[in-house]
Amino acid sequence: MRISVFCGAGLGNSPAIQEAARATGKAIAQRGWGVVYGGGHVGLMGLVADAALEVGGEVIGVIPGFMVEKELAHSRLTQLLVVDSMHERKMRMHELSDAVIALPGGFGTLDELFELLTWRQIGLHNKPIALLNVKGFYDPLIAQADRMDALGFLHAQRGLLMAEGHIDTLLDRLGST
Repeated sequence: MRISVFCGAGLGNSPAIQEAARATGKAIAQRGWGVVYGGGHVGLMGLVADAALEVGGEVIGVIPGFMVEKELAHSRLTQLLVVDSMHERKMRMHELSDAVIALPGGFGTLDELFELLTWRQIGLHNKPIALLNVKGFYDPLIAQADRMDALGFLHAQRGLLMAEGHIDTLLDRLGST
């Protein structure tokens, strides 16, 4: 099993979120599962990758060529795939993984999350999609999804998005889907 992890290219300013990123990489690897992520050595994504690698995990990075040129690519991964565009990155990460977890992040993280949710809603895949809701980071998004569902915009598909506050609980749920 491989998990795509979407998360910030920045560290943010919350030690709890940074620790959750490390715990995510470590927990996935300790289950014998692989990490698929954006391929960078910076920010939360670098913490996830490093933590998985430290315990002997498989880590596959998918990074657009222009980011490699900016010297953002992680140099110690199991495999680094260089693609042409951000869209190709999302598609390749999707092809390589069995499930998705979004950790805290910015617009890029939300873009990745929403594209995979949209693909699932219209039937292009049936992989589980989950939020690691560290310290309530995703509470407003969850509330908005509930509102969209209540107003009839999600066509009773709010259940496509699971959320948990602790990585082990989230991985247990993903493993049972």
